[in-house]
Amino acid sequence: MTARHDHGNTPAAWTAVTIVFIGSVVGGVGLVQDSPVGFGAGLAVMAMGAVIGKLMQMMGLGRQRA
Repeated sequence: MTARHDHGNTPAAWTAVTIVFIGSVVGGVGLVQDSPVGFGAGLAVMAMGAVIGKLMQMMGLGRQRA
């Protein structure tokens, strides 16, 4: 019994994680610098990463359901 485990190793997952990571860095810098605009921009980028990842999954670039 062998099951295929790709652990999210898909273009959609990599893109979403990369964008969310960049957003968290931007938000963290904004938080440290006490910049509400920078922190909000980081949150917006993170949300955009989640949306882009879902769109890419719906386009067939994510994990295929069994």
